[in-house]
Amino acid sequence: MKDQNSWSLDSWRKKHAAQQPEYKALEQLETCLQQVKAYPPLVFEGEVDSLKSELAEASVGKKFLLQGGDCAERFQDCNRNTIMNKINILLQMSVVLCYGSRRPVIRVGRIAGQYGKPRSNKTEEVNGTELPVYRGDNVNSFEAETKLREPDPSRLLQGYHLSALTLNYIRALSSGGFADLHHPDNWNLDFVAKSPHWPRYEEIVLNIKNAITFMETIGYKDTFLSGVDFYTSHEGLILPYEEALTKKSSLNGKYYNLGAHMLWIGDRTRQLDGAHIEYFRGIANPIGIKVGPSADPSDLVKAIEMLNPGHEMGRITLITRFGAGKASNHLPQLIKAVTDADLPVCWSCDPMHGNAIKTKNNIKTRDFNAILNELKETFAVHLKLGTHLGGVHFELTGDNVTECTGGSEGITDADLSRSYQTYCDPRLNYSQSLEMAFLISSMLEEEAKP
Repeated sequence: MKDQNSWSLDSWRKKHAAQQPEYKALEQLETCLQQVKAYPPLVFEGEVDSLKSELAEASVGKKFLLQGGDCAERFQDCNRNTIMNKINILLQMSVVLCYGSRRPVIRVGRIAGQYGKPRSNKTEEVNGTELPVYRGDNVNSFEAETKLREPDPSRLLQGYHLSALTLNYIRALSSGGFADLHHPDNWNLDFVAKSPHWPRYEEIVLNIKNAITFMETIGYKDTFLSGVDFYTSHEGLILPYEEALTKKSSLNGKYYNLGAHMLWIGDRTRQLDGAHIEYFRGIANPIGIKVGPSADPSDLVKAIEMLNPGHEMGRITLITRFGAGKASNHLPQLIKAVTDADLPVCWSCDPMHGNAIKTKNNIKTRDFNAILNELKETFAVHLKLGTHLGGVHFELTGDNVTECTGGSEGITDADLSRSYQTYCDPRLNYSQSLEMAFLISSMLEEEAKP
């Protein structure tokens, strides 16, 4: 085991850092990073510690984690309606999940900083021209021009400012009464009226409405009805930027990344000898680890031990992402390895990333049923092995996009071009997200039965 005292804020620079932009303007990059370093933190240490405590409860089945948002945020989406719609769908989903699980739901958005994206290739061909690949708005432009695709350090500053604006509005919505949109009267349920599950959905909504009405009638005022805790997260990808966001606490001497409450390590950047593991092992934030089919059980155990040598509850969330039909082959051996090593983790399921497909017209999409099937399979594995699925992780939006097929709306391949807005991976839209919450709620109810 490595000596934790050997860690320093920049010790990751001695390791190979995967998925980093290849900046040409290095002096400009350093100037921008120094500016970010001097800016105020975006979140507070106490909030980070509170989320860790809540995730500790989710790991033992006392709470449930709902993490969701954009594949990669766009700078242009830092506006009132887009932010409000994202928070709205996550709040509504959380109420449905709370109903099904009979547990408090932890709300964590992929928002206010999810501007970067790992990519499989360094270049891509657009209209016959080979260009540097788009890596997210805080790195380069989506526009298909060679100059605009060059990594631009000034975008890190823009990303910081837009994260601050987004987070400020989220705080206002979370504490200023927007949570009253939990009331089912405000939900748009027209999409499920044609669903064979509609009677069940209607029953759930009616039960939630009656419960809220009863609580208000007897004068019980819970903050759940008027304000909620909402946390932010993003992939800790661009390490110089993450380093600039990291501060040493004057209270406990720990280092916190104060650009988000939670960060995760991607499936492409979790190398044991890599720079990301090195950076992450020194920060006090709760950490997610994306775990795909290529994950070796023994390596996963080593990664967890490196990141959490003190076996702190709530520190590590394992976010599995295999693809429909694959969880039963890969997940049991990972659960066994982690359980045998007696490592405390919160298990979460990301049913999005393993289910990307392309249509005949070469449009990237995901099928609602494949997403649902991976969730069902993951629930079943955990139930069989006696472990808890403590959360779910979605790429979604509150807008009426057409990027994923299926669901009660019956979106087909032919419908995708109607409102396909994502710059990277396809997201569930408002109706698909809420319908997925109803279905997960039913799974949680079944799980809770003796």
